Amino acid sequence: MSASLVETVDVEAPVSVAWGLWSDVTRWPSFLSHVRLVERLDGRRFAWQLQLPGADKNFVAELTEVVPQDRIAWHTVEGVEHAGVVTFHRLSDTASRVTVQIEYDPKGFVEHLGALTHLDSVLANYDLGEFQKLAEKSAAS
Repeated sequence: MSASLVETVDVEAPVSVAWGLWSDVTRWPSFLSHVRLVERLDGRRFAWQLQLPGADKNFVAELTEVVPQDRIAWHTVEGVEHAGVVTFHRLSDTASRVTVQIEYDPKGFVEHLGALTHLDSVLANYDLGEFQKLAEKSAAS
């Protein structure tokens, strides 16, 4: 069974600021609460360490598409199977909309429980809230 998650947040920051934060994957742990570490392996591949309730996960993801200020897509090549895309939409000169879409295979009880209880959605909402704060602070400075 595969599960998918789609979350959107509107940010009082231009697309360039939102893009700047997402395009540097090593900054993801600063606003993605379950991501402990992201290390660049080469130009397209990154090693991730996730910290989830009751389980730590490591995997290697590869960027499949990078369109500046428009979209970033990736899929895993090792470890927990999932794929994701983040898209950026200009609302105005000072505001943007960021949408995160993730497809994953909930293996193991913890992930099944998460998918069933929508914990994933709660976590994604929290993370996008953290991203929003960071983006708006960056835009203001």
